[in-house]
Amino acid sequence: MEQNIKAAAEKFETLLRQQLERAERIKQEKEFIDYSKLDTIIIGVCGGDGIGPVITNEAARVLKFLLADEVKSGKVTFKNIEGLTIENRAAHNKAIPDDVLAEIKKCHVILKGPTTTPRAGDPWPNIESANVAMRKELDLFANVRPVKVPEKGIDWTFFRENTEGAYALGSSGINVSDDLAIDFTVTTTEGTERIARLAFEYARKNNKGTVSIITKANVIKTTDGKFLKICQEIAKDYPEITVNDWYIDITTAKLIDEKRRTEFKVFILPNLYGDIITDEAAEFQGGVGTAGSANIGKRYAMFEAIHGSAPRMVAEGRAKYADPCSMLRASVMLLSHIGFQDKADLLERALDICMFEEKKLQVTGRDTGCTCSEFGDYVMQTVEKLLK
Repeated sequence: MEQNIKAAAEKFETLLRQQLERAERIKQEKEFIDYSKLDTIIIGVCGGDGIGPVITNEAARVLKFLLADEVKSGKVTFKNIEGLTIENRAAHNKAIPDDVLAEIKKCHVILKGPTTTPRAGDPWPNIESANVAMRKELDLFANVRPVKVPEKGIDWTFFRENTEGAYALGSSGINVSDDLAIDFTVTTTEGTERIARLAFEYARKNNKGTVSIITKANVIKTTDGKFLKICQEIAKDYPEITVNDWYIDITTAKLIDEKRRTEFKVFILPNLYGDIITDEAAEFQGGVGTAGSANIGKRYAMFEAIHGSAPRMVAEGRAKYADPCSMLRASVMLLSHIGFQDKADLLERALDICMFEEKKLQVTGRDTGCTCSEFGDYVMQTVEKLLK
């Protein structure tokens, strides 16, 4: 047993040093990229696998429609990136093969389709999630997920810390003995400050009057306590914004409280809590198939659906009926992020009409509804009507 404890302590020391080095790297980061100063903005399109290529290509088609003038002038260009399929990743035994990662790093923003993450019983090697790997490689520290249901008074935006918390060392836990396994939760000053600052800046720019900090600081006192304290300190720079803090367990309950839930606007959450609660929130909007997300860093940004690759739909020949709304919602955030807010607003309005108001076409995932491309046509036709 003493030998096991010593080995675990040595591994823990290695992890500590790695995280301290990462914290120092964060301190050296430059400011956010200014897209207006770029001669050409490169949008990488990674289809992923399963239904990923279907819905990603449809979102790219809509984006090219909206950005036609910018593409023609050379201000925006699209770059197709292959090789993020589970088959290719398994063949290289890597979450992201080196050549694929090199192509991704040539882009400024990525439109990424769902990718399969192997689990026990799958025929694939136990490689890391491509999403997790991309967030680490590109330092995409903020996962931003909006949920909007106008008729229920729901207009939420979640800022989930993306590189720390319970997921940071998820594959680096220690089996001390047959009776004891330990994982780790990581909270750094720099990592928390930057997610908090991004959330409060968003709230200020978008006239969102309330920011809610979500933790379990009453029990997980060290890491969650640090997260809460730092967010509260950052809040002092935004006196016009109402700030409150909630524990994660009661937050999940209050999201289904019809009276209380409309009071929420912007959320800041550590990694694990953000992952769980945004899936719950997406159900109000029609499920995870309708929700997109942004993964923001200072140099790179990646925009994606929050759902999986749905291999069963592909196996059953239903891929063409996949719902593109998640990727289209992600495309709204992409347009906003690179400085085309007018086009982002236009696409968002068109999606609200198509998804919530007119509903002339509905995606069911089967031949009882429209195809992915038919819905994309519907959205573009709606955009054209709005422009008249």
